[in-house]
Amino acid sequence: MKPQYSTHQLAIKGMTCASCVARLEKTLGKVDGVVECSVNLATEQATLHTQAGTSIATLEAGVVAAGFEVAKFSMDVAIKGMTCASCVARVEKALRKVEGVTEVAVNLATERAHVVSLTPVIFGELQAAVTAAGFELTALTDEPAPAPRTPDWLPVAFAAILTIPLTLPMFAMLFGAEFNLPGWLQWLLATPVQFWLGGRFYRAGWKAVKAGAGNMDLLVAIGTSAAYGLSLYLLTQGQDQHLYFEASAAVITLVLLGKWLESRAKRETAAAIRALIALRPDIARVRRDGVDSEIPLASVHIDDIVVTRPGERVAVDGIVIEGQSLVDESMMTGESVPVHKALDDKVIGGTVNYDGVLVIRTTAIGHDTLLARIIQLVESAQAAKAPIQHLVDKVSAVFVPVVLVIALITLLGWGLLGGDWQVAILNAVAVLVIACPCALGLATPTAIMAGTGVAARYGILIKDAEALEIAHSVTCIAFDKTGTLTQGRPSLVAYIPYQISADELLQLTASVQQGSEHPLARAVLQTAKEHSIQPTATTLTTARPGLGVSAQINDATLYLGNARLMQELQINEATLSALLTTDVAAGHTISWLARQQGDKSELLGMLVFGDEIKPNAAAAISALRDLGVRSVMLTGDNHASAAAVAQALGIDEYHAEVMPVDKAAQVLALKQNKAIVAMVGDGINDAPALAAADVGIAMSTGTDVAMHAAGVTLMRGDPMLIPATLDISRRTYNKIRQNLFWAFVYNLIGIPLAAAGMLNPVIAGAAMAMSSVSVVSNALLLKRWRPE
Repeated sequence: MKPQYSTHQLAIKGMTCASCVARLEKTLGKVDGVVECSVNLATEQATLHTQAGTSIATLEAGVVAAGFEVAKFSMDVAIKGMTCASCVARVEKALRKVEGVTEVAVNLATERAHVVSLTPVIFGELQAAVTAAGFELTALTDEPAPAPRTPDWLPVAFAAILTIPLTLPMFAMLFGAEFNLPGWLQWLLATPVQFWLGGRFYRAGWKAVKAGAGNMDLLVAIGTSAAYGLSLYLLTQGQDQHLYFEASAAVITLVLLGKWLESRAKRETAAAIRALIALRPDIARVRRDGVDSEIPLASVHIDDIVVTRPGERVAVDGIVIEGQSLVDESMMTGESVPVHKALDDKVIGGTVNYDGVLVIRTTAIGHDTLLARIIQLVESAQAAKAPIQHLVDKVSAVFVPVVLVIALITLLGWGLLGGDWQVAILNAVAVLVIACPCALGLATPTAIMAGTGVAARYGILIKDAEALEIAHSVTCIAFDKTGTLTQGRPSLVAYIPYQISADELLQLTASVQQGSEHPLARAVLQTAKEHSIQPTATTLTTARPGLGVSAQINDATLYLGNARLMQELQINEATLSALLTTDVAAGHTISWLARQQGDKSELLGMLVFGDEIKPNAAAAISALRDLGVRSVMLTGDNHASAAAVAQALGIDEYHAEVMPVDKAAQVLALKQNKAIVAMVGDGINDAPALAAADVGIAMSTGTDVAMHAAGVTLMRGDPMLIPATLDISRRTYNKIRQNLFWAFVYNLIGIPLAAAGMLNPVIAGAAMAMSSVSVVSNALLLKRWRPE
């Protein structure tokens, strides 16, 4: 028989030359199942012909073994028709079967799926797989999602109108009265509830059966059909009393009511996203050729001039080129006090201009704006799964089949042993109804949606659910100093010359620093400007990471940096120590200027920089201590400066003169002591440490690289947001545990009671409906959270 082959195309990252191609082809050629391999350096793709059954994961392992990386593709799609945790498991299983798909995360609360693949996946293949599983998959557009409509209450109202007369005799018995509706009237009232208003359960349950799985709808359909069918049988046998139409109708009505209440509550959990989307203005006033005209926001381009009048929302991200005003940035940063904006200040699209006209040059549009990125971050976090959810998924995968078996055992047990098949059917119905796993599927995602939403309102952006879950157990926080605990805007406190004049020292230092955006460089250049000192032209300016910078003037090379750089130049340490005894140097950041001509190096002077500690830094460290969290400071500054800041703030431990590449190693060392470590930073040099930590927390006042590496981004540079992040994480995790507890308790208590005949199907239906409502309502309590 002729062997069957498959063809795979993988996008490869990391190839730079022909030898990379040869190495990759050689390695992949040895992978089991690979028949032929061809790698194209220009397109960065590998084409593989493999034996049937060779998995994508095996091929990825071969690429990694060769020292390269497979580029991954991701897609977010909307899923309709899910009702419980078992539905989530079924959709995930269907999507994972699509060729190339490696990761799938389906969220019941947001009704979305995040799909990751190693090859570009055709949308139609995903759609076909989900349709075969009994659900509907649709694309997500780039347009802002409309606010979810308030769920339709009419089916619930109709069901209640028809069901209430059926349940009146049951309630009348509580007051000693006894009467029954005629059997034909009970049938007439229950039938539209069973097959018209309850038709959704039959349709969804049938799709589940065709897909070889079970879900909440199947349990409700089987349970209510059994009660309805038993009553109809008794009615045809001439029995007009002790029918159970009210049980089937009441269960359907209560489930519909529960789903309606659940939908309303779920709508509230998405309020944070809708509030952010509402900030987007539709129109921008653009100035072109001296004429102001209103155009759709989508038509604005980079470098367009946008005019914002008092009371209007700023339409774009940009820089103020004319005017000044107070701007309300509270929705973006959580800062309630309006911020003064003037020439060259940055403004954020979606914020509100208060009292002046601002003329803004556009620097970002569309997906690149800060607001768009915030919305994407919040949506990603709300769509992601927390690690604890994987336990729920495993339980849900076997939950419905187990419940069906328990219901069958209940039916046979009561029927064969007790001899009363009517009671047996009712008890089995109660088991089926009480066990619906709606609450299990909602327990985790609703808490995450509520937690990330309220955190975003106060300027805490949580990138993923894993960071939110891990943050609750953090026991140690490592801080970068500059820009995190201090203002990050150092000033030149003093400059002390050695063998040259003070003005010459300032001029040479400014010459080396000209063109640099480093905070210390700006402080030097500002001081030189204030003293009317002009920098001298330099050549061959070179940054020396962790040490300083060098530049050439005429035949001499100037070196500006820390003590370690001076040691490399073999500058006399006694001379350095003599200058350091100056009182002004205590507790400040020190830089040295040296000159090298030929083989001779000489010290020219010392520069002393001061960086003011942030107002809330000490309070933040104290709050962390109250939470039982140790604080560690990692800084490249000298020991005296680091010690002064650590003492002022009450930091437990500090490490000075830490090279950028060593910060990640320091974080890993902290983790080896069995600590759960969070790293807080704002610079490019903090990115490796942020990635190495269990949770990375980046200040948005810093660089995009730092924010990309971190799991949490703080929208303003307030250190008090750090303990607030841990607080909302702990509260959210507590809500998840509470929700899972109640979701399991309903079933662990309810199923045995129902099987023992101690739970009426109507009460079981009410309990099942309220389990979902209570879980979502409990999660919504997070919306009341406020930072300390």
